[in-house]
This record gives sequence, structure tokens and C-alpha cells, in this order.
Amino acid sequence: MKGGWNWIWKGSSIALLAYVILRGFSTPLQPGLVSATPSQLTLEEHTLTLLAVGQPFARENAQASDFELVLRSGDQLLATVLTDVQPHAATAKVRIPSTLPSRALDAFLFTPDAGTLFLGNACFVEDAAKGDIPTEFRAQAPAEAAPKLGFSFPYQPNIMESIRNLLWHVPMWFAMFFIMGLGFVASLAQLRTDSVKWDLRAEAAVRTGVIFGLLGLTTGSLWARWTWGAWWVSDPQLNGALVTVLLYSGYLILRAALGEDDRVGRLAAVYNVFAFVMLVILLMVLPRYTESLHPGKDGNPGFNSYDLDNSLRAVFYPAVIGWGALCYWMYTLRLRMNRIAYSLLSR
Repeated sequence: MKGGWNWIWKGSSIALLAYVILRGFSTPLQPGLVSATPSQLTLEEHTLTLLAVGQPFARENAQASDFELVLRSGDQLLATVLTDVQPHAATAKVRIPSTLPSRALDAFLFTPDAGTLFLGNACFVEDAAKGDIPTEFRAQAPAEAAPKLGFSFPYQPNIMESIRNLLWHVPMWFAMFFIMGLGFVASLAQLRTDSVKWDLRAEAAVRTGVIFGLLGLTTGSLWARWTWGAWWVSDPQLNGALVTVLLYSGYLILRAALGEDDRVGRLAAVYNVFAFVMLVILLMVLPRYTESLHPGKDGNPGFNSYDLDNSLRAVFYPAVIGWGALCYWMYTLRLRMNRIAYSLLSR
């Protein structure tokens, strides 16, 4: 029965990860506006073109009359006249009045199938005076249509297609937290009982956790390059993650340096307890009280509050379970190797 259960959970973890990889790369991104041309406007009529990425927000040969574009200045709306709509672009005529509540203009594109697309600070008016929009230039907000996009991932500015990395980067860190927690418990038990079986478990957990920590650093660095423009930035959570992996690498170095010393189990256990406490402080406590670029830190909204919609949840939660199960599987393999090595050396 035990062997059958092992096959079930291992097979399920493989199936979950296969589902995550397939869904993660094949699910389309919801449409989102990325740029407006020209971005600098003067007090005259302009032809404004908005470009979008992701799924098409319009069908081929769509009628411009079925869409509407308005520009928001402060709390007032500026009217435009759409002249052409393509699957990933919209062109409109807009007259800029001499007075505006704000020189920065936000764009709202109302579509029948994709809902309302938004681009903040789409344009900037160079020489408009401060004041209300004249009545003849004003627009009324049209009724919004519910999006009909099917199963798709949410669009977020800057993140865009890289939101798929959420299915890799975050679950890998969750898996590392989980397995390092097992190692922490094993080290506490080793200090209480002085039993080698707990030392073998702690070593297997840390060695496996370091692998997932390195994978988390790698995927995080790739994500930072895409969204923040650099492979590494001075962010407390990034720096804390690096220090954490280095601390646990020190655990492995300590064990290697002590060799066959009889004190290796207790010394390593004390170090492991210290390393786990530092993990909690560096990755879960300090980033919440310091400025951070990561979602959910220093007032930044977390993924769950602003773009973890039902489609993304349907893949993200299986990813957490799948990567966690894979991590535990690797831990059991390493533990088995430790037990065999100990048995051979004890003869």
C-alpha cells in the first residue's frame, strides 16, 4: 500500500508540472495598451495611435464605430474620434483645447469584446493652461462591456508576458521554505535526541533546499532584467534571498570541513537552526518594513490583490503543489542516499 501511494503522489506531481508547463506557455495574454504615438501633444488636432499587446482586442475589419476612445485629464474626459481599429492598434483624431485640468492624459479604449483597456500617462500636453476642459471638447464615459476573452492570463504594465514566470519563480521559493522548514524541525529533533537519523534528514533537506534557492535566484534575476531593466537591483528581498542561499551554502561547507568528526551532527544542527531563523527574518520580516520593488511590500499591491485572477489561480496553485512535491521527491532521494552512505560507512 505504501509503495502504491508513493507512485500516486509522484505521478500526480509529474502530471501537475506537465499541466503547469503546458498551460503556462500556451495560455494567451489578455490585451493591454503599451504606447501612444505621438506622446507629446500641442494645442492643435492630432492623429493619435495606440498600440496593444496580447490577444487581439478587435477582429479583422472591425468597425471603428463599435469602439470608443476617451482621454482623461484630471477628473474630466476629453473626446476623440476613432478613425481606424486593427486587432492590436487603434487610431483616432483628437483636438487639444487650450485649458486642461492636467497636462498628463490617460487613455481609455472601450471595446465590445475585450472590455476597457487603460494606458496611464499615455500623452502629455506641452503648453495647455490650467483649467476645465471646454464643453465642446468634453466626452461622457460610455457603458463598459464585460470582457469575453476566455481562459487567458491578466495583462499588467511592465510585467506583460513575463507574468508566466510567476508559475516558476514564486513556487520554487515556496518549495524552498517548505523543505528548509523540514530541515529545521529535523535539526531541533537531532539536538534533542542526538540521533543520526535526524542529522541525515536535515542534511538532505538543506541540500535540496539550496538547489531550489539557486533556481529561485536565477528565475528572479531573469524577471528583474525584464521588468526592472537590470539583472540585479538593490532590493532588500533580493539581497535577503542571496544572503539566505549563502548561509545555507555555509552549512554544507561546514559539514564538508568537519568530515568524520563526531561533533558534526550537533554543530550542523545548531548552524541550521540559526540559518532558518535568518531565513524568516531576511525573507519574511525585513522586506515588509523596508522599501521594496516586490509586490506586497512597502505598500505595493500583492499579486493576489491586483492580478491573480481565476485563470492564473487555476495554474498557479497547481504549480505550488507540483514544485513542492518535486522538491519533496528530491529530498527523499537525497535522504535515501544519505542512509545508504551511512550504512556503508558504519560497517
